[in-house]
Amino acid sequence: MRYKVLGKTGLFVSELCLGTMTFGTHSGRFASATGVGQEEADAIVRRAFDEGINFIDTANVYTGGQSEEITGRALKNLGIARQDVVISTKVEGAMGKGPNDSGASRYHIMEQVKASLKRLGTEHIDLYQIHAWDSATSLEEVVRALDDLVRQGLVRYVGVSNWAAWQVVQALGVAERLNATRLHSVQSYYSLVGRELEREIVPMLEAQGLGLMVWSPLASGYLSGKYRDGKSGGRRTSIDFPPINEERGEVVLDALDGIAVTHGVSMAAISIAWLLHQRPVTSVILGAKRLEQLEDNLKATEVRLSESELKTLDEASAIVPEYPGWMAQMHNVERRVLFESGELPR
Repeated sequence: MRYKVLGKTGLFVSELCLGTMTFGTHSGRFASATGVGQEEADAIVRRAFDEGINFIDTANVYTGGQSEEITGRALKNLGIARQDVVISTKVEGAMGKGPNDSGASRYHIMEQVKASLKRLGTEHIDLYQIHAWDSATSLEEVVRALDDLVRQGLVRYVGVSNWAAWQVVQALGVAERLNATRLHSVQSYYSLVGRELEREIVPMLEAQGLGLMVWSPLASGYLSGKYRDGKSGGRRTSIDFPPINEERGEVVLDALDGIAVTHGVSMAAISIAWLLHQRPVTSVILGAKRLEQLEDNLKATEVRLSESELKTLDEASAIVPEYPGWMAQMHNVERRVLFESGELPR
C-alpha cells in the first residue's frame, strides 16, 4: 500500500480508501448497494486495515446514518486506535423531511456534525465534506461554518464532493478573502467509462493543489464485466447510476479483458489500477458487500501497467474533446512541447 498527502496538507492517506455506503440496510433507490451487517462490516474493515488502508469514507445519509454507526462500532470492536485511522464523512443530503433537514446551511451543518460525531463514536472528524452543491446557501455561509468547525476542533480538514470546477475555485476564493480554512479535497466520480472530470476538474485540482478522492471506480460494477451480454442481477439492474454510454463501454471492456488475462487478475482490479496510475488521484474509494470483493479489488495495488497497456486503455476510453479544450490543444502545441521537453519544436 502506498500513501499520499491529501492536497496541500501534511496528512498521509492510503491510495485505497474503504467506502462504507454498503454498511447497513436501506429501502431507497440505492437499496441494492446496501445490506452489510455489523459482523460482515467488522470483517471488511479488519481486512482493509490489515492491508494498510488507513482511510475510511462514509456519509450521514448512507443508510440513514447506519453506515456511520456501523463504521464507528467496527473500529471499536476491532480495537483500531483512533490515531491510526483517517475518518471522512459528508453532510448536505436530507436527514429528515423538514425544510432545514438538508443543504449546506450553517443550521444544517452544525446540527449534522454533532449527529455524525455521536454515530461514529469519536470526538473529531478528520475530513468533513459538503456532499453536493447547495444553490440555496451562500458560499460565505458555507465557508464560515466549516471554518468554525475546524477552529472548534470538531473537524481537522474540509472538502467537497460532486462540485463543478468553478464552484470549487469560487469557494477557495471566498476562503482566502475571509482568511478561513481552505478546501483540501474533492470527491468525484472517475472511471474508465466516466472520464469527463478530465476536462475541467482535473486541471483545476492540479492548479489549486487539491486532492482527488474517486468514487465508483467500477461504475457500479460495470467495469467488472458482470453486465456483459445482457446479464443482470447487480445494482445497475435497479438504477442506471452512474450513466454509461454502453456502446463505448464495450470497447473499454474488450481492452480490459485482454490486459486482465495478461496480469492474471480481474477486470475490476485492472480498472482500479488504471486509476492509481493517474497523477491527480489521491485515493480510490472501494465499496464492498462481500469480503471476496474487497480481496479482489485490493490486488490493484500489485498491478503495474506498462506504457503500452496504459495507452490501450486511454485510447479505448478517451473522451471526445469539447470546446474550448480542442481549441486550446490546437493553439498550444508548440508551447506545450517547449514546456515539457525544453526544446523548440522542429
